[in-house]
Amino acid sequence: MAKNLEFVLLLDCYGSLLTERQRALLEGYYDEDLSLAELAEPLGISRQAVHDSIRRGERQLEAYEQQMGIAARLRACRSLFAEIGERSQQITEAEGAKIAALAQEGIALLGT
Repeated sequence: MAKNLEFVLLLDCYGSLLTERQRALLEGYYDEDLSLAELAEPLGISRQAVHDSIRRGERQLEAYEQQMGIAARLRACRSLFAEIGERSQQITEAEGAKIAALAQEGIALLGT
């Protein structure tokens, strides 16, 4: 079963807020797809200790997302950009020129 990709996004958003050890373990587990044993051996700790630290880090990441919502906003932006990309494929050249002119007008207004 694939590991939960949601934690990869949360780790990208909030990884710097974790302890160095938690971040390293989560990055090894999710980004490098290392097993608990592979993570535990160089540290001289048990697989259970690695598991507990990963779960604790996951709970912290979820709590950060609950408080700040950065990952949710990032997903929403990605969705909007995808929709913009799809719709831009349907715009005719004349419509595109009109949109560009309106954008330039808006930029000019902001510059004054």
